[in-house]
Amino acid sequence: MRIHRPPASSPTAGFLRRRSSMPMWLDLTWRVGLVFGLIALVLLLHWVGRDGLKDNHDDQISFIDVLYFTTVTVTTVGYGDIVPVTPEARLFESLVVTPIRLFVWLIFLGTAYNLFFRNIIYRWRMARIQADLHNHIIVSGFGTSGQEAVHELLARGTDPREIVVIDGSEKALALAEELGCNILCGDSTRDRTLKDVAIHRARSMIVSAGRDDTSILITLTARHLAPRLPISIVVRNEDNELPARQAGATTVINPVSFAGLLLAGSTSGRHVADYMADLAASGGRVKLNERLVLAEEIGRPLSAIRTGLGVRIYRDDRPIGFWEEEAKRLQTGDVIIEIAQGDDTGTSRSPS
Repeated sequence: MRIHRPPASSPTAGFLRRRSSMPMWLDLTWRVGLVFGLIALVLLLHWVGRDGLKDNHDDQISFIDVLYFTTVTVTTVGYGDIVPVTPEARLFESLVVTPIRLFVWLIFLGTAYNLFFRNIIYRWRMARIQADLHNHIIVSGFGTSGQEAVHELLARGTDPREIVVIDGSEKALALAEELGCNILCGDSTRDRTLKDVAIHRARSMIVSAGRDDTSILITLTARHLAPRLPISIVVRNEDNELPARQAGATTVINPVSFAGLLLAGSTSGRHVADYMADLAASGGRVKLNERLVLAEEIGRPLSAIRTGLGVRIYRDDRPIGFWEEEAKRLQTGDVIIEIAQGDDTGTSRSPS
């Protein structure tokens, strides 16, 4: 599915369309000019060959008669008051004027479609796509980080129809569209853009705009529209981590800092960085899961869970380590972070 927001100056802003390389006013001017040019050509040829025409009213063919005959012939099939009588004139009407008449009508119909009917179609298609957007994931920005996030989501089994990618680049959106994702060409800092992707019904949002200030502004916009939406944001400057959280980000990720952690970890043991990367990826031997505590686990210690190795609890958004006293008794509403078996059971990675 394609959701496309053209520039705000376009009469079809907010509707489904592919951006035209020609501005609307220039396209309309070109069409009008082409129609008048074709009419002028037929008028000239009719005037040159006016001896092949007959006026049933007064048998005189003036310039006004030729102009009248040209306009009614190009736009309709004529009224019969002025008719071609010579074989040459009739051949000209059949082989030249008739194709021009059809072409002019196609221009008229195409212009009417662009200016009026397409809006109706866009509204209908937009309504259908928006109606299907429930519990979806919004990805704002389809640069390197955004693409990696989408690829990882797909690798984890997410249906691409549950992902909506927002970006201002048609080239980037074409890549997302090839993956089967919904796409929207627009500005995520605008309320209307996020409303178009039904942000109030989304289950989460990933923000990776390429610039920290833009990503933070997108987060502010999203947070005021969806106060409870989980928002993950990528920032590249460590100083912007706090402003990102203050803007409403649920999770702030700094790829530079993460890379630093992997590099630092590798100095203390050659398997540490490999294990950390294994945890973060979907195709490794181990993976991190986040889930709510099960009914049968309430009252039991974190170490007793059977679905994986419990490493942390979030209780009222407060992290609790597996070594802490509060981890010895799970409570209703606890969120468990566990290390579970991954999809790769091979031996290509370090032992887990």
